Amino acid sequence: QVQLVESGGGLVQAGGSLRLSCAASVSTFAFSSNNMGWFRQAPGKEREFVAGINWIGSGTRYGDILEGRFTISRDNAKKLLYLQMNNLNSEDTAVYYCAAQRASAFASRLATDYFYWGQGTQVTVSS
Repeated sequence: QVQLVESGGGLVQAGGSLRLSCAASVSTFAFSSNNMGWFRQAPGKEREFVAGINWIGSGTRYGDILEGRFTISRDNAKKLLYLQMNNLNSEDTAVYYCAAQRASAFASRLATDYFYWGQGTQVTVSS
C-alpha cells in the first residue's frame, strides 16, 4: 500500500512562509506517472483544493482563494512534490494533505478523483 508522507508544516507568524514537501513511502510508486495535488482542511470545514500539478509538471492549477500566494512544483527525479506558501494568514491554518491522481492534462480539483493520500501536516498561522 502506497502512502504519501507530507513534511514541512509547523507554526508560522502571519506574513511568513513555509514550504511543504510530499514523498511516497514506497520507492516503487510511479510518482512521475501521476498527477499530484494539495488539499487542506480546517477545523469544522470541508476539505478544499489548494493546488494541483500534472504528471509532467507542465500544467498547474490553484484554488480560487489563494490569490497567487502559493506555488506547486514537483521534482520527478527525486519523486518529491512541493508547495511553497508565502504571505500566510490565519485563514491558511489547516491540515494540508498531498494526494495522487492518475495522469491527465490537468490535475483535478475534486478530492474524489485522487486515490492515494497522505496523513497530513499541520500548518498553523498565528496573527
